[in-house]
Amino acid sequence: MLKYLCGVLLTLGSVFGPCAQAASVLFLSPGSTHEAFWVSYGQFMQAAATDLGMDLRILYSQRMPELTIAQARTALQGPDRPDYLVFANEQYVAPQILRLAQGSGVKLFMVNASLTDNQLSLLGERPDRLGSLVPNDEEGGYLMLKELIRQHPPVAPGQSIDLLAFSGLKITPSAQLREKGMLRALAEHPEVRLRQLVYSGWTRDRAYEQAKMLFRRYPQVSLVWSANDEMAFGAMQAYAETGRKPGVDALFSAFNTSPAALQAIIDGRLSVLLGGHFTLGGWAMVELHDIDQGVDLNQYGGRDRQLPLLQLIDKTQARRMLAMGDAPDFGVNFRHLSAKGRPTSYRYPFNLQTLMH
Repeated sequence: MLKYLCGVLLTLGSVFGPCAQAASVLFLSPGSTHEAFWVSYGQFMQAAATDLGMDLRILYSQRMPELTIAQARTALQGPDRPDYLVFANEQYVAPQILRLAQGSGVKLFMVNASLTDNQLSLLGERPDRLGSLVPNDEEGGYLMLKELIRQHPPVAPGQSIDLLAFSGLKITPSAQLREKGMLRALAEHPEVRLRQLVYSGWTRDRAYEQAKMLFRRYPQVSLVWSANDEMAFGAMQAYAETGRKPGVDALFSAFNTSPAALQAIIDGRLSVLLGGHFTLGGWAMVELHDIDQGVDLNQYGGRDRQLPLLQLIDKTQARRMLAMGDAPDFGVNFRHLSAKGRPTSYRYPFNLQTLMH
């Protein structure tokens, strides 16, 4: 029926114009439907799609890169191809996805983790790779440890502060960058000793099991750095089971603004929280909408950009973000952010302040 109506309108001439079809976007989420971060990420992305009049589908790979590749193969080589495929270079899946995309007609956009320099030099530039948006992960890892150290009581000369660190996966760019930032901060504070860095695969259970052993091995630990909230909660549980109190006897930190993490910063169980990067998918939808409207991203800040999304969240901001989570559109007018028709001096206001205006 829709095709028939379109045909009628086209034969009548250009009075009404052609029937516009919503641009279709498929996002391959590397996370799980049980992870608060990736759930909120998808919700924000859907809010953007709804406001922008775009058709969004999200598939979760449950942290299995082989499933991401299988989903990409179906999307890129099957009969029902999206206009745009959005994905992260989690566990370095991007080269395989780019190979699958050749000749598919589907345009590609990367979020959270883009091509590494080595991958880019090997694969080269391609017209179907539209761009990428990534967060300031290295700076985030740096800021988190700096704030942990700032909050810790000073120690006497010759004494040290013991630190434990829980990271995600060795082959995840975001984990590598956050670790790099942490080590940069560590180099500025010789009074802090990193007793051990472990990889907990982003999961609470793994971090809990590791932390039980580590707190026995290093009973003097008073700073705990974690690359996400789930691992922080696992470490905090293990610490509480020793009879000590997170936020009092040791300072804990985390990335991600899940409701549980926001409440923990309010309650004082978490001492340092960084977040804001759950908005990346939504901002990517704004850029895809503009690309679909003929906007050249190179004129508005570039097609591959790092956004300073990761920032320290204090108790006041945490309360505001908890309250904002009840709004289905997050209170953001995504259409208003479009660069369409704006002067080339315009820059997308993709930051946490836009969310908490």
